[in-house]
Formats: sequence, C-alpha cells, structure tokens
Amino acid sequence: MSIYVGNLSYQVTEEDLKAVFAEYGTVKRVQLPVDRETGRPRGFGFVELSSDPEENAAIEALEGAEWMGRVLKVNKARPREDRGSSFGGGGGGARRGGGSYSRSY
Repeated sequence: MSIYVGNLSYQVTEEDLKAVFAEYGTVKRVQLPVDRETGRPRGFGFVELSSDPEENAAIEALEGAEWMGRVLKVNKARPREDRGSSFGGGGGGARRGGGSYSRSY
C-alpha cells in the first residue's frame, strides 16, 4: 500500500516528508512528482511505510492536519489509471502530438 499526501507546500522536500512520516514507522519510499515542463513540485506526494498498520496510523493522525501552512489531505493511494483510455474508444486514442488526429482552427 502507498499513502497519497495532497495539498503540500511547494517548498516541501522528500526529506521533510520522510521526517514527518518516520514518526509513524519505517519509511520505505517517498515520491514527490514534479511538473515535466517546469520541474516544479506538483503539490502532492506518495509515502510508503513498512507495514499497513503503520500506514493506517499515519493516515489517521495526519489527515486534515496543518503542516507548513497547509491542511493536508492524506489517504490510501489509488492505483494509477490507464491514461490511454481517457480519450475513449480503443486503439490509437492518444490525441497529443501528431498521429492521425487533426484539428481545425
């Protein structure tokens, strides 16, 4: 299981998150996704602790807590959705950057 941590300050580092979650157990992994174009943090992250009871305790304690001037959103991370299906239909549904998709202006 992994924990989703949302509404993070853009100044938060992986070490900051690790320190907060270490109070609830052994931190196995921390991820802070960044915007591909700007390289800036996206305001959310993922934390994985060594056991489900540790993760549940962290979620219970930190959901709605204020940290670095923000009210945290903390819950179990959902599996990542398949982005290819978001444009509907089967086969070559990706409409970004070329392919057979054309636009009229």
